[in-house]
Formats: sequence, C-alpha cells, structure tokens
Amino acid sequence: MNKEIEFTIEIEKLKNIFRRTKHIYDNKYENDAEHSWHIAVMAMIFKDYVDFEIDELKVIKMLLVHDLVEIYAGDTYCYDTEGYKTKEKRELNAAKKLFSILPEGKSKIFFDLWREFEDMKTNDSLYANSLDRLCPMIINLYGDGGSWNENIVRREMVEKRGEVLTNISEKFKNILTEILDEAESRGYFHE
Repeated sequence: MNKEIEFTIEIEKLKNIFRRTKHIYDNKYENDAEHSWHIAVMAMIFKDYVDFEIDELKVIKMLLVHDLVEIYAGDTYCYDTEGYKTKEKRELNAAKKLFSILPEGKSKIFFDLWREFEDMKTNDSLYANSLDRLCPMIINLYGDGGSWNENIVRREMVEKRGEVLTNISEKFKNILTEILDEAESRGYFHE
C-alpha cells in the first residue's frame, strides 16, 4: 500500500478520539477531527486579533496536525493534572510512530509542525495555541457551562489556561476577560 494512503487511513481514527467539550447545539462530545477543523477555520477569522505577523497557512496546517498524535496517545483533558504528567512523553512517542508512516520528507514536515505547536516559541505557534484554548472556552460558555460544570472547573483554572491569550494581544485579552466574567455571572464555575 502507498504510504500516503496508509497515513490517510490511519488518521481517519481521529474521528473516534473524543474530547470533554460538548457541542453547543446537541450536547454530544466533540471529537478531535471536529475540534481541529473548528480551530483551523478560527485561524482565518481571528488573524487580525494578533499584534504580529503570522503565516496563516502554516497556522492552519499546525492546527490540523497538532492533535493527530492523540490517535495513539489519547486526549488529555486540559485540567487533568495527573494526565499531564505523562502527556509529553506519550505524545512524542505517538508523533514518532504516526508520522513515520509517511515518506521521510513528509514525515519531517508533519513532525516539525506538531513540535512547533507544542513548543510555543514562535508567533505562529502562539497564535495556534491561543485558538486551541479559546475555542473550548467559547463552546463551554455558549453550551451552558458544558465540561466546566461536569468537571468542577474553577475560574482561575480557565484563566491560567488562557494566559497565552493575554500575552499575544489586547483583543484576545479582552475576549478572555469577557468569557470569564460572563461564565462567572452565569454560575458556570465552581468555588
């Protein structure tokens, strides 16, 4: 079998990796493929919210690739402190395994996109990470508290998770503050 076809078949499994975030309209858990699509579209919508130059196409690619490793590593809920202790190692091993299916040159491209996203050292990766964090916040706010209610999430937890937003632009900082204040006024956070 052609390596590109083999990889295409393998990444279809992303549709079966479910997250803790629920859809706003039907209360079903979103899968990683839906999440990746959603934030890739957001990359086009919010690009004028950052105060620095970004490579929009690269950010979109990064967002489409960043969760592929969860096919093997599983999704680690962002507030799961125990899961985060092994997340980096699990995901690195998963990245090596998954991307090695591709021919060498393509494998390196995918691995490098994933690594850049994880390292959060470039403007593109900071923007990508801000969207990865913002999207579930919007969904939880407009989904009646969603996973925040189910998982006993406190305001300061979401605030900490959103720090990347406050560091990249005033517009994103304002959005984060609005989301936090509105969620608190609706009683979505636990004490």
